[in-house]
Amino acid sequence: MRPYSLPESIEACLFDLDGVITKTAVIHAAAWKETFDDFLLRHDGSGFTPFDVTEDYDEYVDGRPRTDGVRSFLASRGIKLPEGSPDDEGDTVRGLGNRKNDLLLEKISATGVESYPGTMRYIQTVRQHGLKTGVVSSSANCREILVSVGAEALFDVRIDGLVAAERGLPGKPHPDTFLAAAHDLGVTARVSAVFEDALAGMDAGRSGHFGYVVGVDRVGQADALLAHGADIVVQDLAELEHQQ
Repeated sequence: MRPYSLPESIEACLFDLDGVITKTAVIHAAAWKETFDDFLLRHDGSGFTPFDVTEDYDEYVDGRPRTDGVRSFLASRGIKLPEGSPDDEGDTVRGLGNRKNDLLLEKISATGVESYPGTMRYIQTVRQHGLKTGVVSSSANCREILVSVGAEALFDVRIDGLVAAERGLPGKPHPDTFLAAAHDLGVTARVSAVFEDALAGMDAGRSGHFGYVVGVDRVGQADALLAHGADIVVQDLAELEHQQ
């Protein structure tokens, strides 16, 4: 292991955004809850079962492209909606996804975005040691969020929701976005490390046969991260700089 606790074979690091680089996962969860609870009240009436910001978020929407998250959660409740149009605002898959994104942007505008200091230092450390870096996110707002925390220049490659849509790449738990980032960096999956906090991201790292998969446990789900493919789990990337 090198000073940043990665195998000698690793040449590139691929980082998820929400929950790994920035403290936005909790904002996403709150926006999803408001979106789904409003819909479920209309659909099921006052006796509806609310969206759980831990269990439902982790299992069905965290790390997934927005419309995939809508479909996944609704399927867990036995609900199927029409897809709708890209600018839909009604009770459709795209309509609920658009409502969630509007709420997310409102919340970010009101509270701002913070980065995790340990992650920022870690990225700077691996870059100083010559490793390539990429950010891989399902978010269509990835670039704006990186700019807001001064992190855009820390990445050689960005594969986000917009890039994935342009290239027709399926999102997590499929490995395609991570594989695209590795390709754009000029490396293979075998010499790339994935850093993720989402179970869908763990699945992507495992199925993509990446050389090392780091689970970042911000919410007490270390066992689940390991079960979904993590080689190691830490609560903060700062821990990796201290493991020799």
